[in-house]
Amino acid sequence: MKKFEFFDNTADVGIKAYGRTLEEAFENSALAVFEVMTDTSKVDPVEERKVTIDGIDLENLLYRWIEALLVYYDSELMLFSKFKVKIDQDNMRLEGEAWGEKFNEEKHERRTLVKAMTYSLMSINKVGDMYEITFVVDI
Repeated sequence: MKKFEFFDNTADVGIKAYGRTLEEAFENSALAVFEVMTDTSKVDPVEERKVTIDGIDLENLLYRWIEALLVYYDSELMLFSKFKVKIDQDNMRLEGEAWGEKFNEEKHERRTLVKAMTYSLMSINKVGDMYEITFVVDI
């Protein structure tokens, strides 16, 4: 199973992420965002950051999940390569963990900076026994 793929979107980057569970699809969405910025296979999962957010629906949880991770990049230059998410759909709450390390220009490739998450083209669907998440990030 592929974890994610990219598609062209005018001046931005479109992402389709997949998972056997909704949580896995959220984890792969985050991985795809950081893959836009660097080669995540070279990001060692040595530091952990926790994210707990409430939302009004699944799309809002996704938006706020990615936004919270980008704040860690903006404030600490944290790159992430490993994620674990638990979603309580009854209370629209996400508890997530992200592991990575601070950007090191000698180790990490500098790709395209993701400036922000957007609601553009956002959808979260169950397709057969898989989840598919589509969204666009602003670069």
